[in-house]
Amino acid sequence: MNIVLLGPPGAGKGTQAKRMIERYGIPQISTGDMLRAAVAEKTALGLEAKKYMDAGQLVPDSVVVGLVKERIQKDDCKKGYMLDGFPRNVSQAETLDKMLSELGQKIDHVVCIEVPEEELIQRLTGRRTCRKCGAGYHVMFDPPKKEGVCDKCGGELYQRDDDNVQTVTSRLKVYKEQTEPLIAYYEKQGKLRRINGLGSIDEIFNRIVAVLG
Repeated sequence: MNIVLLGPPGAGKGTQAKRMIERYGIPQISTGDMLRAAVAEKTALGLEAKKYMDAGQLVPDSVVVGLVKERIQKDDCKKGYMLDGFPRNVSQAETLDKMLSELGQKIDHVVCIEVPEEELIQRLTGRRTCRKCGAGYHVMFDPPKKEGVCDKCGGELYQRDDDNVQTVTSRLKVYKEQTEPLIAYYEKQGKLRRINGLGSIDEIFNRIVAVLG
């Protein structure tokens, strides 16, 4: 089973991805991890990607798709795989479809975790991190015993720069602009599985299992 995982920042994709990997015995393929590994291993594609990364440019789709192609032909992908963070737009999805077709493969399901924007902003802006030990909290869902103080080491809790309302809103806007056309693209193919991302972790996971079978 080959899956693409979609969802805005704060939708809980990471948590659900871990559970899906365990349940279905397939690897999660994150393009970020793949790029870092290829650069570290100094593969031909890794060295090409590094040129763009060092120049502060986006790595071209052709290089990323080449890395995905190499990765999905490894033994651990025989039963399937889950793509996370790719494709990000329709152009990448079309390139991916073409490459998979050449390998005699296809994407079976596109799992899209949906959460209302107000809820996402609440989730992302409520995160707090300990300066001393790095422990994470949430002002609503997992607050410390004493406000602003870490339960574990007594360190000061702070809000990361990328968790303020302005940054979060901007990240959600980028996701919407890039990904909404992608959702329509997969919906046309009949592969889109919309998942209500509200509720407990177990409830959301059960919805995913129900549509994947």
